[in-house]
Amino acid sequence: MFHSKLFLGFALALLIAGCGGGTGFQPTITGVKHETLQYGKSATIFLGGKDLRSNMVVETNGACINPSFASSSTTDMLVLNCTVKLVGDFTLTIKNEAGVVVNTTPLTVDKPQVRILTSLGNFVLELDPAAAPITVNNFLSYVNNGFYQNTLFHRVISGSFIQGGGYTAGLVKKDGLKDPIVLESNNGLSNLRGTVAMARTKNPDSATSEFFINLADNIYLNYSTADSPGYAVFGKVIQGMEEVVNVIASKPTAVSNVLKDMPVPLEDITITSALQIK
Repeated sequence: MFHSKLFLGFALALLIAGCGGGTGFQPTITGVKHETLQYGKSATIFLGGKDLRSNMVVETNGACINPSFASSSTTDMLVLNCTVKLVGDFTLTIKNEAGVVVNTTPLTVDKPQVRILTSLGNFVLELDPAAAPITVNNFLSYVNNGFYQNTLFHRVISGSFIQGGGYTAGLVKKDGLKDPIVLESNNGLSNLRGTVAMARTKNPDSATSEFFINLADNIYLNYSTADSPGYAVFGKVIQGMEEVVNVIASKPTAVSNVLKDMPVPLEDITITSALQIK
């Protein structure tokens, strides 16, 4: 009788321990899969195994911050959520509550990519947050809140660059600008053909939403000195340079008094949307 009661008590303890408590067995992770793993966004990572607990420790060396286990987690499947802050390879390390490593899994975060849909076709930008984190985060914040929808490529200089992201039809300045950002031009990236950089005023730390794509190797736009700080490159065109960007650059322009004698396309070239696709 004593042994049967002891067994029932032990079984009951196992049932009520739940995902957050101890069962007396060491947790085991047998598989790791991720649903989403995009720079700047919330990641969902599934950890499968046995005797898993939501009080286990997650380490990513800063690649995916603020980790937490979803309430839907069980002892057989932990659902891990965190926010991706770095690109490249990193190791996901899971430890038990005593600090003993249970599992290590190598994961990779690709550089973020943004598809720009325009009235003349689509092109894709690949961004470089390792070289220009402030600039990339600023650009993605505009992308992900839909700011670029229905903005124009309002400045086109054939053989030099195309510029957009700040005006709507009629050359009306778009509302909703965020605070200007610190210039990151001295980051090792050069204003070569196909790269994307932030536009700004004479004040180095004045970039907001406007960006430009270089049509040539415009090295005169690079950082030179503190008195000649240049323009911050933060990515490049990886699809659609010839088919779309060059077509935009070929459109006829006229000088605009509204934009201080800038060459403006005679026909509106509209960004219909900008979407982070990776």
